[in-house]
Amino acid sequence: MAPKGSQRVVKKIVAENRKARFNYEIMDTYEAGLVLTGTEVKSLREGKANIAESYATDEGGEMWLINSYLPEYLQANRFNHEPRRRRKLLLSKREASRLQSAINREGMTLIPLKIYFNDQGRAKLELALGKGKKLHDKRETEKERDWNRQKSRIMKDHH
Repeated sequence: MAPKGSQRVVKKIVAENRKARFNYEIMDTYEAGLVLTGTEVKSLREGKANIAESYATDEGGEMWLINSYLPEYLQANRFNHEPRRRRKLLLSKREASRLQSAINREGMTLIPLKIYFNDQGRAKLELALGKGKKLHDKRETEKERDWNRQKSRIMKDHH
């Protein structure tokens, strides 16, 4: 039994954008809700979504997730959804205006990091505000990762 006052957060990660942290320098992260149809939720629960090439943008004061892929739900016939449709993001007005100004003024990008179900069973999207890395920055990240991996091997062998 968990101690009183502590809450256990259960996240069932459905889709993850693994290249995002390699291609972008992440400044800040936000949690956004997604406006989905019933077949999209069922498709997400099967866990075959892909957000690798997707991004978020602001159009007409609303935030949208563009180019995300949710495959059709096979058990639904004529009521199925379009796999690559634009999906509306649910953010508070303050967060949305902050993100819009960062995109427009500072030239930053909104990158989806992962889609998951929270402990209430609602689909959420973790968004990151970031700047694209240059090629030499990517090489530096790669070198650092290799060195850390090598260091951990040396320490493991040493003990």
